[in-house]
Amino acid sequence: MVARQDLTTDPGLQEQLLQARRGTACFARKLNELTDAELDGGSLLPGWTRRHVVAHVGYNARAIARLVEWASTGVETPMYPSVAVRDEEINFGATLSPIALRNLFDHSAVHLSVEWRDLPDDAWHHTVRTIQGREVPASETVWMRTREVWVHAVDLDNGASFADIPASVLERLLADITSAWAARGTDAGLLVKVSGTDRTFGDPDAAVVVAGPLAGVVQWATGRGTDGVTAGAGPVPAAPKWI
Repeated sequence: MVARQDLTTDPGLQEQLLQARRGTACFARKLNELTDAELDGGSLLPGWTRRHVVAHVGYNARAIARLVEWASTGVETPMYPSVAVRDEEINFGATLSPIALRNLFDHSAVHLSVEWRDLPDDAWHHTVRTIQGREVPASETVWMRTREVWVHAVDLDNGASFADIPASVLERLLADITSAWAARGTDAGLLVKVSGTDRTFGDPDAAVVVAGPLAGVVQWATGRGTDGVTAGAGPVPAAPKWI
């Protein structure tokens, strides 16, 4: 039997889908390396165990699949009824048995991949709405998932690092974060520089310049450490909140 391929013929979208699926494979690999008992251990996210991270990533796939179905059918199917319902779902998922939790991740990831696969070119332009209320084309769901799986693979605290994330993903993530800072006005007095490049983000007249390799700068910007990052002769400040 011949394997079914993505219906989209857009090369850019095909590349984005590849990065999302690679991120899913990375998360799956780090999850599968954990024993059932290790799922109870802490993650890099305050207040969340690894169980919470896995539950979140699993239910996130289901939520994004609902948006893809919306684009496909035209029938409005929101990600979640509310943020509170999403949070309750994650807390419930964290109580599942190890096998149920692993199945949640596996099955939801396959479901989302199939929904993407079967979405025709014209439907990728249909508008859907995120949990934050943003109206975006269905193509945005690929990036929404990409950043979830790559960053949360690191949050499992099982050996994955920002250095494992493709540069194209890191660059887009940094652009998203710094744009969020600018929109809130929290980047005043702060300039971010990526070492070895001419790329800078933030206030060009800033008193504080945070610099480092791309992976290190993104790790810092997401609030997950300061490996390889400097701020002149002073201490590296905490990054502004971005989500």
